[in-house]
Amino acid sequence: MNSILLTAGTTPGAAGASNSWMTMLMFGGIFVVMYFLMIRPQQKRQKELTKFRQGLKKGDKVITAGGVFAVVKQVDENSNVIVIDVDTNVSLRIDKAMVMRDTADMIQK
Repeated sequence: MNSILLTAGTTPGAAGASNSWMTMLMFGGIFVVMYFLMIRPQQKRQKELTKFRQGLKKGDKVITAGGVFAVVKQVDENSNVIVIDVDTNVSLRIDKAMVMRDTADMIQK
């Protein structure tokens, strides 16, 4: 009797098909939301950072990945190395990829 009541309420073909479509639709929706809220903004920031690094020139005020505020002294396009002035008579050679952002408004003269 119990087995008759359990199987009487469901039709095997219709319920299984709609459930799988709903699951697929939900996973697709989650992926779309994650793309627009996480992946796309990160790609945009990365593109802007790459463009900034390619446009570095002498005299630009920058901050490095290590938190060092500096002024660009020399840019070597062939080897992706830049020379930055940290203080009077203190220069560092760093990789261009370690420059994180422009800080022209943060550095006081």
